[in-house]
Amino acid sequence: MRLQRALARAGVTSRRKAEELITGGHVTVNGAVATLGQSVDPTRDTIAVNGLPIPHPVTPVWFVLNKPAGVVTTRADPAGRQTVFDLVEDVPGLTYVGRLDYLTEGVLLLTTDGAVAHALMHPSREVERSYIATVRGDAPRAARLARGGVRLDDGWVRPLHIGVRPLPERRSYALEITLTEGRNREVRRLCEALGLELEHLVRTRFGPIQLGTLPPGATRALTRREIQAIGVLTQGGDT
Repeated sequence: MRLQRALARAGVTSRRKAEELITGGHVTVNGAVATLGQSVDPTRDTIAVNGLPIPHPVTPVWFVLNKPAGVVTTRADPAGRQTVFDLVEDVPGLTYVGRLDYLTEGVLLLTTDGAVAHALMHPSREVERSYIATVRGDAPRAARLARGGVRLDDGWVRPLHIGVRPLPERRSYALEITLTEGRNREVRRLCEALGLELEHLVRTRFGPIQLGTLPPGATRALTRREIQAIGVLTQGGDT
């Protein structure tokens, strides 16, 4: 990763201030004066600021939970309802990436890397989120309307992709929707605006992370390839 990012992630200073320290000659890598934009491996290289080595980073924890319905995405709930943190290992510094509402199921990323979690949720990253919504109503017409954009009370929604699949056994449809935003209850409000009755909602993908066959309430660690894909997505290859 870039040296300025390594300094920021180590908590030494902000990235902007780190750039000033580097250009001012205050930073060394393995005993040599560093240059701005230099690539480093914080787990192997000795990085020092004004002669003081920065600590080697702890490898961040990353895993995905298949959040069940009826579970709150929060650290603690005043009403005493079950939270996502009741379903996962107690890891210091663990945070979630992209809230799911009480009834929505599916992919919920959790990590100890707060900086990357924040980057994943920032609107400028346009991280794709895919959902399957089971609905009643005229779903084919609704999909045609959605492709042209639908105005909600907080702005327009234009799905990156929307497909329709009939579910004859349930007399309903499966809407497959991909968005690049994470607005509050966005899919639910979109369905309501399109005149559809939403019966069931599952997030099947967040960025490069797929739900796959993970059972409800279960977790799995992300693979090295998945973590690398998140790094590329959030840092434009600066990993």
